[in-house]
Amino acid sequence: MEIRIIKLDACVSEQQQKALSQILADSVADGASISFMLPFSYDEASLFWSKSVLPEVMAGNRLLFGALRGDELLGTVQLITDMPPNQPHRCEVAKMIVHPRARRLGIGRSLMNHALEQARLLGKTLVTLDTKTGDVAEPLYASLGFEVAGIIPDYAWDSNGQAKHSTTYMYQRL
Repeated sequence: MEIRIIKLDACVSEQQQKALSQILADSVADGASISFMLPFSYDEASLFWSKSVLPEVMAGNRLLFGALRGDELLGTVQLITDMPPNQPHRCEVAKMIVHPRARRLGIGRSLMNHALEQARLLGKTLVTLDTKTGDVAEPLYASLGFEVAGIIPDYAWDSNGQAKHSTTYMYQRL
């Protein structure tokens, strides 16, 4: 079945809210290093979307996209467009997350290509992101044209709190 990328607005449906929360909670449980620590509940994931992301979407500070296979939401990515006054040409990719059972199906690539196209349509000429050094997403980003700007050692803890990891900052000129 084909993957469709849709824009999610601040009035996401209850079904989409549940799916976003499940994608986040299950990804953290699977070890994804996306700012959250275990134990991490579905309710905490739901609060993240409703309190942190959707108000920013409503304010026009970020775009939220979802990947659908049929009617099932399997992945998401954000494009932060609200930058400081001296950086109107730039935006940032955040929280590119694909549900663990839907990985390796091209969903991440589709989400990223869509986010990059939206950045171009907004007139952005530079896109940045950060990722756990050595993470499975790092080669994906490189294959899409992102270049390494630098690596910061001991940047964050893994989701299980067992070890610190480095973070790789990447960029792409559009």
